[in-house]
Amino acid sequence: MTQTLLERARAYLQTDIEQLTRVAGTLDPALADAVPLLTDCIRNQRKIIIAGIGKSYHVGAKASATFTSTGSPAVLLHPAEAPHGDLGILCDGDVAILLSYSGESREVVQLVPFIRRANVKIIAITGSTDNRLARLADVPVCVNIEREACPFNMAPTTSALVTLAVCDTLAMLVQEELGFTREAYSRLHPGGAIGETLRLRIRDIMRTGERLPLCNTTDSVQTAVLTMTRCKSGAVGIITPDQRLAGIYTDGDLRRTLTRTTLLESCLLESVMIRNPVVISPDAEIRDALNLFSAKNIDDLLVIDPDGIPVGMVDLQDLPKLKLLNES
Repeated sequence: MTQTLLERARAYLQTDIEQLTRVAGTLDPALADAVPLLTDCIRNQRKIIIAGIGKSYHVGAKASATFTSTGSPAVLLHPAEAPHGDLGILCDGDVAILLSYSGESREVVQLVPFIRRANVKIIAITGSTDNRLARLADVPVCVNIEREACPFNMAPTTSALVTLAVCDTLAMLVQEELGFTREAYSRLHPGGAIGETLRLRIRDIMRTGERLPLCNTTDSVQTAVLTMTRCKSGAVGIITPDQRLAGIYTDGDLRRTLTRTTLLESCLLESVMIRNPVVISPDAEIRDALNLFSAKNIDDLLVIDPDGIPVGMVDLQDLPKLKLLNES
């Protein structure tokens, strides 16, 4: 029974995947025409209006949130409430994105003349180019699919998914065109996992105290191995008698040492350590550590204070638990 359900679940998901891939492969060129409309709107301190009915309304809610969170203020307009006062949100210079896969939803089509009176441009996202809403729009964008994931081919499942994907794509394109920065993104996301990642500094996540693996230059490789084991770390920092950083010794270095000698208790760290290791400041941002891990192809990063004294260590394994936003 469980296997049968899983097989059917995979089939429904496969339908979504195939149709989304189809839309990506046959992407309507009109999508590119929608981007300057939206970017000009935002640059002129105007807003995006998104409207739809039924499932499209809920798609519009998510799309509105995506635009707003990426620097393009957007509001959701319910077609049933619009004629009863909510048309007051329309301002000259706004841009409306109207969602209706059939393009024939009466409530959405009837919004068009009211929107026109406010001198608002219309982008319509529909399932064809031959429907009333597409013909009335300034920029009609087609997101045609061959079938829904619904076994009756009726419930707006796949069509809602591709509509949302295209809305999110528009939001990303507009974000790029506007030059929306990571810093601006952090100001809009002070909460949750994203906010935590953008707000934290290296000092907030680094290993310190008993978890900080340190050895002296005169210690043996055997001592380093025991220290790494105790601290559950892949490396140890090597310090001078005055506590300043002298180098680093990693488990990769250990493997190289073993190709030359197995007498670890008589092999001193000062003869095998890596001098001038990559380091980071405790006040650096977490993304700086991630970029160093990637650029230097390392797994362990020592944290030093202005005097060159190790105060912490960041292991690559410490980072996956955070929502990291790496720069390409």
